[in-house]
Amino acid sequence: MMRVLILGGTGDAAELAAQVANIQGLEVITSLAGRTREPSAPLGDLRVGGFGGVAGLASYLRVMQIDLLIDATHPFATQISFNAADAATKVGVPHLMLIRPPWERESGDRWIEVDSIETAAEFLQNQAQRVFLTVGRQELAAFAHCEKIWFLMRMIDPPTDDALVPPGVILCDRGPFSLNNERQILIHNKIDTIVSKNSGGDATKPKIIAARELGLKVVMVNRPGIPPGEKVSDVDGALAWLFDKLHN
Repeated sequence: MMRVLILGGTGDAAELAAQVANIQGLEVITSLAGRTREPSAPLGDLRVGGFGGVAGLASYLRVMQIDLLIDATHPFATQISFNAADAATKVGVPHLMLIRPPWERESGDRWIEVDSIETAAEFLQNQAQRVFLTVGRQELAAFAHCEKIWFLMRMIDPPTDDALVPPGVILCDRGPFSLNNERQILIHNKIDTIVSKNSGGDATKPKIIAARELGLKVVMVNRPGIPPGEKVSDVDGALAWLFDKLHN
């Protein structure tokens, strides 16, 4: 029996855990950071919370006798990805990154690409009036100074009572979202600009399609760098990697 640790928090991670749980000879543990208050529980064993940096994760890999490590975290969760790569190297555990491809600009898109949340907030000044902000509750403070802009802020969980929040309305919801849903939100709220991280995947892409259809601007935050190592772009690629390790 080989033990697989999946660093999760994405739909891909949950799908992978469900597949691995049915493979004879593999035992799966999924680890979630604990930032979402009521996460969807994946199949297999589950742990919630941080590890305490590289040293803590390396210790966990040893104590739990982890044979294989798959990082299937969000493309913007860079700290855990670098910690995972370092810990796996330190302990000598084979390590894979499951990273879904980013969205690509298509004909009709009005993207303004930026490299940080702070740059996105600065761009909005004198450039937007009603913004659909879809970057997560932990990034709200960067927009709090945009007092002349109205924001529709969508996130899974509401911000804490003491959080810095820009003017507007909080919308708590969890994807996947339909194209019709996103189109109606944009029209009903008279949105002129969307701010989004380039997360990739299908669950939240309909807002990008709807913006294209309606001719709206999208301030797209580019992905940060990732550590070196083996990478696949989908669940099937991760399963192929696992089967190779299981039978070789």
